[in-house]
Amino acid sequence: MTLEQLRIFVAVAEKQHVTRAASELNLTQSATSAAIAALEARYSIKLFDRIGRGITLTPTGADFLVEARAVLARAKDAVQVLNELAGLKRGSLAIAASQTVGNYWLPPRIQTFHAAYPGIDLRLSITNTEQAAKMVLEGSADVGFVEGEVEESSLAAKRIDGDNLILAVGAKHPWVNRTKVSAKDLPATPWILRERGSGTRSMFEAALRRNGLKLSALRIALELPSNEAVRSAVEAGDGATAVSDLVAAPSIVAKTLHHVRFDLPGRSFYILRHRDRHISRAEDALLKSLR
Repeated sequence: MTLEQLRIFVAVAEKQHVTRAASELNLTQSATSAAIAALEARYSIKLFDRIGRGITLTPTGADFLVEARAVLARAKDAVQVLNELAGLKRGSLAIAASQTVGNYWLPPRIQTFHAAYPGIDLRLSITNTEQAAKMVLEGSADVGFVEGEVEESSLAAKRIDGDNLILAVGAKHPWVNRTKVSAKDLPATPWILRERGSGTRSMFEAALRRNGLKLSALRIALELPSNEAVRSAVEAGDGATAVSDLVAAPSIVAKTLHHVRFDLPGRSFYILRHRDRHISRAEDALLKSLR
């Protein structure tokens, strides 16, 4: 078994498609298929079920995927240690960030880091808090930046200053001329919120509970997978939302969103690391630059 075979197996498992995995790895389809066939033949196991033109992991394949990812993560650590000998003149750092952090807070900071260490290849994946934590846990990201608390014993979370949630409505909303609303007002309007698993939504639900409300008491008109989609939908209609002040700021200046005062909390961001993984010099330098 080789690391190349493991990389091919993981890519095929994640894509659930041989041709797409081959393209991502810059290999031919035949070479990719041969690597999978060699693994299956060598150990007399079946890793994938071929169903029509698609493939799915067998139970054995699903169990092996966990181990394959762990081995590749350790191999990546070994390469990173060698790269450190070059004094941060080359190397890589994979970052996973939830949307508010990744789209608004993090970019100027990683640009500053890149200017100081241009030889370090930074790869940023933007998703929600839940998925960013999963990427750090599985080893596909070295470090995560999220706006929601994560309860996972294998991850270390460092709290840092974040943003503030605000209640925002569009220019057509009945609350546009109000400076403040109370908890009893909230069920009277439709709401446009982020999807389950997002840090913004989790913080809003916690704020509702502190005010004696459950999310089920509100009329959820739309659940959307990005801050930008939520912002655009609120600007265009008569719904309300809870959103980061970083996201809302340009629209408030343009007067397409209106900030309505309601008791929503300031919010911390969190830096996530796997407790058992080596802290590379590149990662250490990034974290120091943030301080």
